[in-house]
Amino acid sequence: MNTPTPITLHINTEALPVNAALHDTLLTVLREQLNLTAAKRGCNQGVCGACTVNIDGRPMRACLSLAQHCEGSQVKTLEGLDGTPRLRALQKAFAEGGAFQCGFCSPGMLVAAEALLAEQPAPDAAAVRAALSGNLCRCTGYMKIVDAVLAAAAALRLERA
Repeated sequence: MNTPTPITLHINTEALPVNAALHDTLLTVLREQLNLTAAKRGCNQGVCGACTVNIDGRPMRACLSLAQHCEGSQVKTLEGLDGTPRLRALQKAFAEGGAFQCGFCSPGMLVAAEALLAEQPAPDAAAVRAALSGNLCRCTGYMKIVDAVLAAAAALRLERA
């Protein structure tokens, strides 16, 4: 008796009707019904962070979030951050600093880093590491990613000055 139920999810400022069974995760609905594929299906156990999205202002794992529980929440995916000043600065810093390697972890890293910079415009390296601690990368060794987030934060502060 786990038939899909029509619900409305607020994704990237749009109210989108979907059909979600009780066991359907937000990740499944994003990828399979809405074709929003930036959030990756990595471990599917909430360990790797590749599926990180922003739910009500907080980075969360889409693979652990049930779609029906997200009804009434504001969900922001990497696609929804496209073109924003923080994401542009992060993308530029990641590219210039060599923080993009295979790219599989990048969407989750960018969403988590953007959420950090929204709350803390001038984080230190420890704050960046803490904010990204739930996101695994097998390619970079993390220093390039931490450095890129710090560089993006500095560039954003210069823009505001």
